[in-house]
Amino acid sequence: MLAVPEMGLQGLYIGSSPERSPVPSPPGSPRTQESCGIAPLTPSQSPKPEARAPQQASFSVVVAIDFGTTSSGYAFSFASDPEAIHMMRKWEGGDPGVAHQKTPTCLLLTPEGAFHSFGYTARDYYHDLDPEEARDWLYFEKFKMKIHSATDLTLKTQLEAVNGKTMPALEVFAHALRFFREHALQELREQSPLLPEKDTVRWVLTVPAIWKQPAKQFMREAAYLAGLVSRENAEQLLIALEPEAASVYCRKLRLHQLLDLSGRAPGGGRLGERRSIDSSFRQAREQLRRYRHSRTFLVESGVGELWAEMQAGDRYVVADCGGGTVDLTVHQLEQPHGTLKELYKASGGPYGAVGVDLAFEQLLCRIFGEDFIATFKRQRPAAWVDLTIAFEARKRTAGPHRAGALNISLPFSFIDFYRKQRGHNVETALRRSSVNFVKWSSQGMLRMSCEAMNELFQPTVSGIIQHIEALLARPEVQGVKLLFLVGGFAESAVLQHAVQAALGSRGLRVVVPHDVGLTILKGAVLFGQAPGVVRVRRSPLTYGVGVLNRFVPGRHPPEKLLVRDGRRWCTDVFERFVAAEQSVALGEEVRRSYCPARPGQRRVLINLYCCATEDARFITDPGVRKCGALSLELEPADCGQDTAGAPPGRREIRAAMQFGDTEIKVTAVDVSTNRSVRAAIDFLSN
Repeated sequence: MLAVPEMGLQGLYIGSSPERSPVPSPPGSPRTQESCGIAPLTPSQSPKPEARAPQQASFSVVVAIDFGTTSSGYAFSFASDPEAIHMMRKWEGGDPGVAHQKTPTCLLLTPEGAFHSFGYTARDYYHDLDPEEARDWLYFEKFKMKIHSATDLTLKTQLEAVNGKTMPALEVFAHALRFFREHALQELREQSPLLPEKDTVRWVLTVPAIWKQPAKQFMREAAYLAGLVSRENAEQLLIALEPEAASVYCRKLRLHQLLDLSGRAPGGGRLGERRSIDSSFRQAREQLRRYRHSRTFLVESGVGELWAEMQAGDRYVVADCGGGTVDLTVHQLEQPHGTLKELYKASGGPYGAVGVDLAFEQLLCRIFGEDFIATFKRQRPAAWVDLTIAFEARKRTAGPHRAGALNISLPFSFIDFYRKQRGHNVETALRRSSVNFVKWSSQGMLRMSCEAMNELFQPTVSGIIQHIEALLARPEVQGVKLLFLVGGFAESAVLQHAVQAALGSRGLRVVVPHDVGLTILKGAVLFGQAPGVVRVRRSPLTYGVGVLNRFVPGRHPPEKLLVRDGRRWCTDVFERFVAAEQSVALGEEVRRSYCPARPGQRRVLINLYCCATEDARFITDPGVRKCGALSLELEPADCGQDTAGAPPGRREIRAAMQFGDTEIKVTAVDVSTNRSVRAAIDFLSN
């Protein structure tokens, strides 16, 4: 097969065909790995791609930033004591009765676009601005979801502030990350004055597992702009998938640190028991091997029925219910090292806590009019933020068995603005509306029944449950009996009760860590200390390139025929690197060799394509789309004549791609000189 990149003859793909000689393979390597006839990451009966141990960067401390939709924070641990996780200082400000180990994901910029503050400070300062002055300030909140929902994400994507003004999203995210960088480094300097600053920190950023490659690259670009790491030291930054981080943390939890929503204590024994889950698995297996009737023994020894029941495969689901998304992953605990294997590709959707906020906004639109709410948000942005804060405080107290109504404060500016706009007061609006479960309190508040509040949760909660049920129906995850419910939204009693009621009857044990809101953050720190803990992942999509193959009548459609220099080629062939839902081990490489089309060529650029299915034949098939570009930058010395003045021969550039990490990675080498070639995959250039 001769494979030519479809974007033009900027680079030739070297391979085996009846018309060409195959590229020689290095001794000891499988023949198929070095030719264009390579089968990417195939089942076990085919030759496997080469597995290479990931190179680990040197570092003294890991700092993880959990950049959430509604709240964010950081934590760190030193390489000398990796499991001693230090939480960030508690933030100034905050809401009464709410733990302050995270801060709201709120950014405030001056009217000129300069950084002013982040978190509680930004929110409170914006609250105190004069309404007229607030119109000129740029206040951003819950902006992380914009990256997930953007279908054409680029480095020029704009974000809209509360006042309607726009700013490049990359700058907004960079401002936020720079804030965390400065806070974390200051705290590290105070705790460890002798710690050198340069290249001693490994940074970890959390993102939803369902985010696609462009969104992950966007976060990395924002981290470069914020100064977390340089492009030259890109390996000092890791992207952690949020449910994976939670899984890593849950795997280390002590049994008494879990709440079983079925009412059964997961520890099943003494409160002083200190064994972690993975060590308990190993001990339980050994006990089962020695004793046929081990269940009673396991419970009495403190390991517990929960873990004893997981002997068949040790599989579990992690449902990360955050502010913006629900993220599901299924892991299998591997022995003897306690590594994790993903059993099904990450799934989920936009069913986070902000869905409840949107339902409340829709309720206000029903009562006061959609046009009024839009005008109020635009002309009184700070007062709108006050209203959302008041609702958030009451939302946190909602529960399935709560008795009594909930009062939600309306800002005075809302009441006054409505009277001026409509000519009557809000009490009249409530009486005239078709909403009969919200009343007006004499104290100047909206009085909402508990049933009405719980109803606001239902669309989002139902979406979460449906996603979990759909996942459990997959054949790849049969036998799962344990579900970890994590993330900030998992603190909600409404969500906990609904999930347990829907899934508990199926024999699924629903377990919530005690520090459920910090599970991802702490897990991200552990992941940064040992990123190889997730050994196998599932590819969410099929990736490949468009090539030219020798035309075979009867197999290739006539419209794909291309005749060039007397030879007949089939154009638009989708040459697959990795298939959707395929298991890919960390460090596994898919190799391809490319040759510059002409002497002196400085760059080889190949379009990448992706699709959700594994049976696509051509890049023009329905569902196949261009998703990025692989670029190989050749140094001038690599392109010219040799030292003897003779014209150069065909130069082979061998690219190695890894699909088993949290990001798709590529490296390249010039075969003739064995020198590294600058290689990158750009998912934001479309």
